[in-house]
Amino acid sequence: MRARSLAGVVGFGTLVWALAVRGGLTVDLGVGRRHRPLGPLRIRIAAPRDVVFDVISSPYLERTSRALTEKLEVVERGADFVLAAHYTRAYGLTATTLETVRFERPERVHFRLVRGPVPHVVEQFVLHEVDGETELEYTGELGTDLWGLGSLWGAAVARTWEATVDTSLSGIKDEAERRAERA
Repeated sequence: MRARSLAGVVGFGTLVWALAVRGGLTVDLGVGRRHRPLGPLRIRIAAPRDVVFDVISSPYLERTSRALTEKLEVVERGADFVLAAHYTRAYGLTATTLETVRFERPERVHFRLVRGPVPHVVEQFVLHEVDGETELEYTGELGTDLWGLGSLWGAAVARTWEATVDTSLSGIKDEAERRAERA
């Protein structure tokens, strides 16, 4: 009997963990909220700022390429604001986040989490012109509830989140430099 109870607790815990990783369950109690920084991450790109901005914004504001459909789905599109689902592999599962993305041409892109594995994330890309090139700077803030327990969860989420952003920055750099060479 005791083994079945333990198995039930472990099974329930595994279900809660899997739902949280996938973004299907967010603990948003507003109790014991702690914030931690995301980034800063910086990358120098050998391309003009307008080109870099276009690389970032085009999958959101224009038609999303077939290559990105496994990572991005624009749910609602406006002139400079979208609601988008992002899909990320994490811990063997596909995590889904729903975020608003707001564009301030040519220097800033704002992201705000609507639904995901934590209750609070705000981020931004800031594009600085430097000697005819672009420095892309990423910063953000991630918040979790439930004091120390939430901080542990936040640290795990932040590692995956920042690694995903770092991969995106590399892709942005490659595509922007490719476009700049063609121009």
